[in-house]
Amino acid sequence: MFATRSVTLPLLCLGLYGLGCSKTAPIPEPDPKEVSSPTVQNAQPLNLTLQQPKSVENSTIDQYLGQLAAPRAAQGVWIQSSTQLLANHQGTVPLPAASITKVATSLAALKKLGPRHRFNTVIGTTGPIKDGVLQGDLVIQGGADPLFVWEDAIATANLLSQKGIQRVSGNLIIQGPFYMNFKTDPQQTGELLKQSFNAQQWPPEAATQYQTLKDIPKPQLEIQGNVQVAEAVTPPTIIHEHPSLPLAELLKRMNRYSNNAMAEMLAQEVGGAQVVAQTAAQAAGVPQSEIQLINGSGLGVENRMSPRAACGVMFAIANLLHPQQMNPADILAIPGKDIGILDSRPLPQQAILKSGTLNRVSALAGAIPTQKQDAVWFVLLNGEGNIALFRSQQEALLQTLIAEWEAAAEIPPSLKPTPLSHQGR
Repeated sequence: MFATRSVTLPLLCLGLYGLGCSKTAPIPEPDPKEVSSPTVQNAQPLNLTLQQPKSVENSTIDQYLGQLAAPRAAQGVWIQSSTQLLANHQGTVPLPAASITKVATSLAALKKLGPRHRFNTVIGTTGPIKDGVLQGDLVIQGGADPLFVWEDAIATANLLSQKGIQRVSGNLIIQGPFYMNFKTDPQQTGELLKQSFNAQQWPPEAATQYQTLKDIPKPQLEIQGNVQVAEAVTPPTIIHEHPSLPLAELLKRMNRYSNNAMAEMLAQEVGGAQVVAQTAAQAAGVPQSEIQLINGSGLGVENRMSPRAACGVMFAIANLLHPQQMNPADILAIPGKDIGILDSRPLPQQAILKSGTLNRVSALAGAIPTQKQDAVWFVLLNGEGNIALFRSQQEALLQTLIAEWEAAAEIPPSLKPTPLSHQGR
């Protein structure tokens, strides 16, 4: 989905329960003895001369820019191997980045929380359970889970039933950042949760998502009271904790579908757009002026990054994930392997990519495994022109460059997703 509209992630594609995803499955910690150095490890990608490189790639970029039918001042290009600058057009100029912004949000979230972080939703009670009735309130303490959806709510309702609760005599109390179905208003999310607990109150979309689940009963949990939002209540008796998927998997899904709502939730969790920009610029080793953000999703042309900064952010992600035996392929999409917004585009099948689209803006960034240059990292920021033409020219450019570099026979370790990135597919 594009950054020009509010995106709802297709829940059918998530398969949180129906496709065998275990949200509580342990993730093994890396063995330091088995950590191999990826291509980008210990590289200093931004300590490269900004002098215009005299390379075949840069000549190709000149031709590419001439075919865009758009002002050159609105275009940005940065291409490099691990240590060599291959092409540069306005590489240090901040330009509208659209959903490439989500890569900066991903970096900030990983840096603050770590790839294995889980957001925990805590469920408690304020009274005893007698004869199937909770004689008190049901309390939901939100943990800012950006991917708590109908499936999670239905599973939670069935778990409460297993604990002997068929009816709640009191209210449904919402505390803290409880999000559901990509909504953030606590009154609204509380009402959605209350609906999900009783199949007789399901809206059509809940019934549709239920069809994707396997061997899950339809819940019949009745809440007699109302939904109330509270800053604080008497500490409840905790009866269940619902963990999210690991952060790395959440980021993978966010980036595969370019989900704006998830990006905004995660940006707020780390401190907001300015914190994201500062964290990303510092980690990428670029001046703060090269990353200018007003939100975490990329909605709006005010979100600007230089091509150099966007590339540096991807390198920073690689270096941050390396000690965890992970790499950018664990949070970015691989065309042809990861279902998402890139499905319809003829893009290199072994690349890891992130795209972005706004009105008259199209962006594409990522890495391509090659034989001549190993992994080649690139950022294309195109503005003030026709989106369809931008896309077709981006695709043609990558094919031209791959023909020059020669496609790698297999994905190198630095771009190969680890088992974590396959969790829940």
